[in-house]
Amino acid sequence: MKYAVIQLQGKQYRVSEGDMLTIDRLEADAGQEHQVAEVLMLADGDDVQVGAPTLAGHSVTLKVMEHGLDEKLRVFKYKSKSKYRKTHGHRQRVTNVQVAKIV
Repeated sequence: MKYAVIQLQGKQYRVSEGDMLTIDRLEADAGQEHQVAEVLMLADGDDVQVGAPTLAGHSVTLKVMEHGLDEKLRVFKYKSKSKYRKTHGHRQRVTNVQVAKIV
């Protein structure tokens, strides 16, 4: 089984071809492809290559499927004995991508 560990937007992901990922919003239109050159590790069966810090000449191609919003996060502030209550909601903008190729 071939897989890679990539670094994208300050986070690391373990990906295989065909995987679907939900990541922070990418500045790419739906249907476009996005190249990730920061491949930290590449494994193909027993053959494992580890970069220091990245592997030169290797890349992962992601296909942008759609943009959307993540689940709502509720932020609740409360102070006892002072009748202070405040509720705030937040929905993070996300992009769903599919791993097209590991080269």
